[in-house]
Amino acid sequence: MIRVVLPAHLRNLARINGEVHLDVDGQITQRTVLDALEAQYPMLRNTIRDDTTQKRRAFVRFFACQEDLSHESPDAALPEAVIDGREPYLVVGAMAGG
Repeated sequence: MIRVVLPAHLRNLARINGEVHLDVDGQITQRTVLDALEAQYPMLRNTIRDDTTQKRRAFVRFFACQEDLSHESPDAALPEAVIDGREPYLVVGAMAGG
């Protein structure tokens, strides 16, 4: 089971309270986790990543185990602590400005 934490606006959109728990088949990567998330919550499609290019949205970041995974390959395996459920996969709304 993969634990996913979403920002408040996406939890509201999907009508989710707290963490999302996903069963993901095969290799656990950012792509497979986001595919499973969008399959379970279709209203999230095109909010975290572009529907056509599959690239993350500009103001969305991905973290796991205190590491920024936003620029990692979407097909790279996630850390073992995320795969076994000890740590969540975080989808974070980034901020710009100064």
